[in-house]
Amino acid sequence: MIPIRTIGHSNHPIERFVDLLKAAGVAVVIDVRSTPYSRRFPQFGRERLAQALAATGIGYRHEGESLGGKPGDGAGYDDLAARPAFGAALDRLLALAETQALCLMCAEKEPLDCHRTVLVARRLAERGVTVEHLLADGGRRDHGAIEDALLGPGDDLFAAAAPRAARLAEAWRLRERAMKRGR
Repeated sequence: MIPIRTIGHSNHPIERFVDLLKAAGVAVVIDVRSTPYSRRFPQFGRERLAQALAATGIGYRHEGESLGGKPGDGAGYDDLAARPAFGAALDRLLALAETQALCLMCAEKEPLDCHRTVLVARRLAERGVTVEHLLADGGRRDHGAIEDALLGPGDDLFAAAAPRAARLAEAWRLRERAMKRGR
């Protein structure tokens, strides 16, 4: 399986955004925004973005209905991930990733500030998928490094004794809470 990447469109000009995708060999952008539009950056509206990507040979697919991070009922990310539609969307991504280089896209620049990481990439990694985050400066960061940063230095001996999966689950829960307070 080809590694799945993620990116935040941030405030990039469309040309810079496409350059980042091309440098990573992305064939299809998977838009995971619940609402695939931006008032501040109209170049990232669903139709305009799909057209701009198609002109450069990159495909576009919107999966925000199943993978978006803003449910109408206010559910948390664990609740969203438990929904059958979420699991089915991950299955579709995995099938596509067998033959095409995918990149999950949302708006936020930093991976840990976005549901594409805290909700979607987390669940892909839990399924054993290699996930790589494309950064605004052109760098890349492996999902394991994102998890390490989330866990922090591990100064607490009692917390460090807990299994990594349990510490990560709690760290993800706290990250989601912090993100929602910041909105």
